[in-house]
Amino acid sequence: MTGQYVIAHDVGTGGSKAVLVDTRARVLGSTFEPYPVHYPRSNWAEQEPEDWWRAVTRSTRQLLEKYNVRPKDVLCTTFTTQMLGILPMDEEGQCLQRAIIWLDARAGQQAERAMRRLVHPSVFAVIAGARLSGKDWIPKLWWLRENAPELYAQIAKILDVNGYLLYRATGEMVIDWTAASVTGMFDLNKKTWDHFIIKLFDLPLEKMPELRSPIETVGDGLTAEAAREFGLLAGTPVIAGAGDVMTAAVGCAAVEEGDQHVYLGTSSWVGGILGKKVTGKCGVAAIQAAEPDKIYLLAENETAGACLKWIADEFYRAEQADPAVENVYALMDADVQGIEPGSNYLIFTPWMYGERAPIDDIYVRSTFFNLSADHKREHLLRAVYEGVAYNLRWTFDVLNQKFHLWQDTVRVVGGGARGDPWLQIIADVTGKRVARVANPQEAGAVGAAMVAAIGLGVYPDFPSLKRVVQITDVFEPQECNAEVYDRLYKGYRQVYRALRKVYRKMNEERFRGT
Repeated sequence: MTGQYVIAHDVGTGGSKAVLVDTRARVLGSTFEPYPVHYPRSNWAEQEPEDWWRAVTRSTRQLLEKYNVRPKDVLCTTFTTQMLGILPMDEEGQCLQRAIIWLDARAGQQAERAMRRLVHPSVFAVIAGARLSGKDWIPKLWWLRENAPELYAQIAKILDVNGYLLYRATGEMVIDWTAASVTGMFDLNKKTWDHFIIKLFDLPLEKMPELRSPIETVGDGLTAEAAREFGLLAGTPVIAGAGDVMTAAVGCAAVEEGDQHVYLGTSSWVGGILGKKVTGKCGVAAIQAAEPDKIYLLAENETAGACLKWIADEFYRAEQADPAVENVYALMDADVQGIEPGSNYLIFTPWMYGERAPIDDIYVRSTFFNLSADHKREHLLRAVYEGVAYNLRWTFDVLNQKFHLWQDTVRVVGGGARGDPWLQIIADVTGKRVARVANPQEAGAVGAAMVAAIGLGVYPDFPSLKRVVQITDVFEPQECNAEVYDRLYKGYRQVYRALRKVYRKMNEERFRGT
């Protein structure tokens, strides 16, 4: 195979996928290398950085061999990664411990104490774009300082996942703007570390890595040692890249001011692009977009596909065990289409682990509301599909009402975007045209490749990507279903208002173990 390609690495929680993308945003092939998450204690989640490196280098070599790609035809390599990881590095460039990844919530007490410095959590949201939680950088750094003071004293630089891979590839300890922005310590206007926030929380500025634009080339490209491990040429450019959330937007060409997209996976999110900084509200965070001059509004829904997995595991066990059933989710899609819109007035709330947006509430949980004896398994199933869609509609409403962000057509990516029935339900519930891009499950890697292509000058700017990212299907909202969904959407929001105090009382007691 000859041509010019970008090798983009989508480095997730369960493994890393190397994707071969040409300059027309076409996916030509991919390879995947898994690695584990370590859970040494309750609420802890760690990974071995060497596992990430082994995965990206091995998958690159496999990709070159499998698709007969010559190293000289690789324009560059880049990474899009899970965010919010903490990896302490010493003066010799060695890891001081395993990485504390985004799933880790050990620093809950530190988050509460940090918020008390500002009187109320909403004050930090005004300053940094979102409220702190035990999963964030500032509380985790406090936790390290308090619980591992000797280790903390040895820290020379703090890297995230992307920063570590860039370091191994180029020898430079840096962090890209998007990753820095989710720490709460990045000035979105100046594109620098926020000295006020860092000083306010007694954190050492000297331990923070240098900042890089997502489209910037890091160092002198691959070092000779890294090139040998990748199977590429020394000096092959390495582009700084961006977080997985931001590259998903680029991968579906939702890149201009006002553009919106939806990611459907285990969780879901609605992302929007703005040209100026705004204050985070209603669980919506304002962070750095992959585009250097844009702001990314992130409204994350904690569980979406996870709700489908739950109902598959609990209500479709026999089908999953049946060798004649090749894909239980395809079977569920077929069952959903046999139930009338509205699921005979059954409402499901998809808040299995609390929620971030459209409501910021750690105590809320899922509910089947209005369940009666005439509801069948398939009604519960369709109600789950619809519940996620109601949550997305509420999120769209928040973005419209609080940030004046509205679009009639929304692009959708992620593994959940492969199912037609779910996308049709989302179109009907939200009243929006839902556009599916080619290879929706690879949007993050494609986006990373396109960010790199812009960095190399292959494309002049981000809007030009709209000419190369392909839309394969568009789902139009069906007017005949609007009335029932409008009615049930109002009921959906009333369920939260009516039960939120009950949720809080029950789950405060539950979390205390009483």
